[in-house]
Amino acid sequence: MEIKLHDKYFKPFISAQEIDRAIEHMVNNIYQDIGDEIPVFVGVLNGSFMLVSDFVKKYPKPCEVTFIKLASYEGVKSTEDIQRLIGLTQDLKGRTVIVLEDIIDTGNTLSEIYRIFKNEEVKSLKIATLFYKPDAYKKDYKLHYVGMEIPNKFIVGYGLDYDGLGRNLPEIYQIKETQHMTNLVLFGPPGAGKGTQANFLKEKYNLVHISTGDVFRFNIKNETALGMLAKSYMDKGDLVPDQVTIDMLNAEVEKNADANGFIFDGFPRTNAQADALGRLMESKDSSISAMIALEVEDDVLVKRLLERGKTSGRPDDADESIIRNRITEYYNKTAILKDYYSAQGKYYGVDGVGSIKEITERLSAVIDKL
Repeated sequence: MEIKLHDKYFKPFISAQEIDRAIEHMVNNIYQDIGDEIPVFVGVLNGSFMLVSDFVKKYPKPCEVTFIKLASYEGVKSTEDIQRLIGLTQDLKGRTVIVLEDIIDTGNTLSEIYRIFKNEEVKSLKIATLFYKPDAYKKDYKLHYVGMEIPNKFIVGYGLDYDGLGRNLPEIYQIKETQHMTNLVLFGPPGAGKGTQANFLKEKYNLVHISTGDVFRFNIKNETALGMLAKSYMDKGDLVPDQVTIDMLNAEVEKNADANGFIFDGFPRTNAQADALGRLMESKDSSISAMIALEVEDDVLVKRLLERGKTSGRPDDADESIIRNRITEYYNKTAILKDYYSAQGKYYGVDGVGSIKEITERLSAVIDKL
């Protein structure tokens, strides 16, 4: 379940059980290295208080514990300005010292840690960190023990805070970076005017319209790796695997990372595809807001398409039996998705009969409530 701290939202990321296993792993590795020697574990406050407590309770042999306090964070940014607030108060000459860090990202605090121990004449100094962000690390200091590697995103919980809040949480939460997207799955039977409405909606709400057909044509025409892969399946008469389509959609979403949201047109078509699309949006710290379907009587659709066929030049717009088959196929495919999104309270049927302006207003009324 998401949580809100101050003005930001965070989503569950690492469970208490996963943290416990990572600490167990660190304890075992350190004990194997130093054996029966009595080490001095140095916790770096404030963030490491939970880690140090759980760590020494698991450590199988006698050990000593002390703390230093440094400060390097302002809000969600790691700064270069490191302040030593509490220093060492005991003689560590000839001792094996293991620094227990809750998290190492840029590595800025390590510079100060090494300065602190430079004149202490310790036997050996080793660095252990529960969490490590390799993509953010900027230093050359060796990290001797790592609990787990994580992406370079701001986290709270298990001693880590956001402006004072979150340290008490027993698990880790990750910041949600794109919290206000409106993502629509737009459906409509042939002749419902879906394409026209998609163009209006993307302009009105500053959304990016992603048509699966357009995305396929772009990738195949430009001979991208995904396009060539999709074409290899199509040339054999096989269906393109869902993952290939999702990877194409992911590339489109990545191109428009700053968008207010997306209109997905032509995808998903199955529950499995809907699940995959949901996971894709979740990986972007977002979700599908709604499935909106334009609802139009079959006879009205047939009349519209036959009229369109007089100028479109499309043979499938000129034969009533073909048109009705297309409409039937549409309902067979979307019935599954209607149930899927209805179960999540995300399905909205909109009357698709009337002027373009009237239909746009009905769609907008739904979107404005999301």
